[in-house]
Amino acid sequence: MKINPNYYPVLFFGTLALGVVLGATLNFPQQGNFSASDNHRNKLNKLIDFIDKEYVDKVNTDSIVDLAASNILDKLDPHSVYVPKLEQKLLAETMKGDFVGIGINFYMLNDTIAVVNPVAGGPSENAGIISGDRILYANKEKLFGRKLTTEDLYSRLKGEIGTDVALTIYRKSENKKMQIKLQRDVVAIQSVAATVMINSTLGYIKINRFAETTHDEFKNGLLKLKQLGAKSLVIDVRDNGGGYMEIAAEIADELLKDKQLIVFTKNKKGKIEKTYATDDGEFETGKVYILINESSASASEILAGAIQDNDRGTVIGRRSFGKGLVQREMNFQDGSAVRLTIARYYTPTGRSIQKPYQKGINDYYSDFDKRLSNGELYKKDSIKVDLKLKYKTPKGKIVYGGGGIVPDIFVPIEVEQGDEKVIYLMQSGATGYYVFEELDKSRKQFQGLKITQLVSKLEKSDIYFENFKKYLSKNGLDLKLEKDKKLVKRYLTAEFVRQLLGENDYYSLLLKEDSMIKKVQTLK
Repeated sequence: MKINPNYYPVLFFGTLALGVVLGATLNFPQQGNFSASDNHRNKLNKLIDFIDKEYVDKVNTDSIVDLAASNILDKLDPHSVYVPKLEQKLLAETMKGDFVGIGINFYMLNDTIAVVNPVAGGPSENAGIISGDRILYANKEKLFGRKLTTEDLYSRLKGEIGTDVALTIYRKSENKKMQIKLQRDVVAIQSVAATVMINSTLGYIKINRFAETTHDEFKNGLLKLKQLGAKSLVIDVRDNGGGYMEIAAEIADELLKDKQLIVFTKNKKGKIEKTYATDDGEFETGKVYILINESSASASEILAGAIQDNDRGTVIGRRSFGKGLVQREMNFQDGSAVRLTIARYYTPTGRSIQKPYQKGINDYYSDFDKRLSNGELYKKDSIKVDLKLKYKTPKGKIVYGGGGIVPDIFVPIEVEQGDEKVIYLMQSGATGYYVFEELDKSRKQFQGLKITQLVSKLEKSDIYFENFKKYLSKNGLDLKLEKDKKLVKRYLTAEFVRQLLGENDYYSLLLKEDSMIKKVQTLK
């Protein structure tokens, strides 16, 4: 199924879809002295100079350098990568957990910036910008009707803390333009998406990535759940591609007892560094459940492995991605960076869960298709494990290395509820775009509704389901949704709730029918 590029998830201003980032920063030296023995290392520099000075046509040598760097790193491993300047800047902000800007969640509707919603407590919300507003001008510079790049938009809306920006807003609900002046400020990028109670004693925390602020967000959410009566805890790292290893270890520390091993790393020289839990964890005794799937990677696997190998809790879901390599980020002066693999990490029992990559990057990243075709996503018996890489936890449970974390309890893709293609579609940005445009037609009819009223209004009518089918068809997706009608309506309703009421209400609604949560609730 080919998905229209416009269906990528709604862009949270100042964020970028995450790759996997682990480790600290180390700057390369600014200059180096080359001896005769280093001539082969200088070939690339000389080649670029030759092209720049002598080549018959004008060439952007910066793009050649970017390509060369990427090609060199491709020969190493799938996670040693070159990151261009703009991408590195956005990713650094995402992993830092905040940025300086105006604080809006938006997407380009036709040729105009449409505000999905302002970030809570951010400059835009404080200045009175609301969902549905269009941003026409920034400091008298026209932003609509132009093919502006992401970098162009960022340069106009972001800036130094405390600097002013004058916006011209069109408010469709009132059919009027208005001038709004605000000051740019630090805007938080939440990495913990939701903190909710599933029932009177079961708390739930959804972690989207492991950024600098994630441990603090997690701990605040955990304390809130404990105050609400949580005796057991679900930590959801499904579709979490990872982040900082140290942050995953800090979260594991909240769950493990003093001196329990969390993770250890080993570099090319054989140096081993171990990370242990301390004695000040906030949730060392209650039941713990970790939810994983085939897109849970890196730091997510460190957390799941620490819990599984210490017999601390139950890992539920499907086999994780299988990334057991540690990267260090090394910055260039122009703002670009390279992430270089500098070690392997191992779970407490000594497992490396890195899947093989010797057959190349294309084969490595097509692993999901293989899992789909061999039935692994539907039946636990189809999971292929290397029997030679068998390990035993302190209580005698058998676990395996060599390609991801195999869950203690397997839960298949929700085939009983719908076609997996439809499920992936409903979890894509298509749903968000469609719902925004439906809301944009008439927001007034939804204003003031509580979640029960909103759900009732949406579920008793098929109009949004029918309109969604038309929307997909108009955008080149011809899918038969009738047999999956219940599932589609559930996700549509949840997305309306998300855009009108927020993330916690969105997850509270979806989790009621979530197969992994249902499995947790059957366990004693």
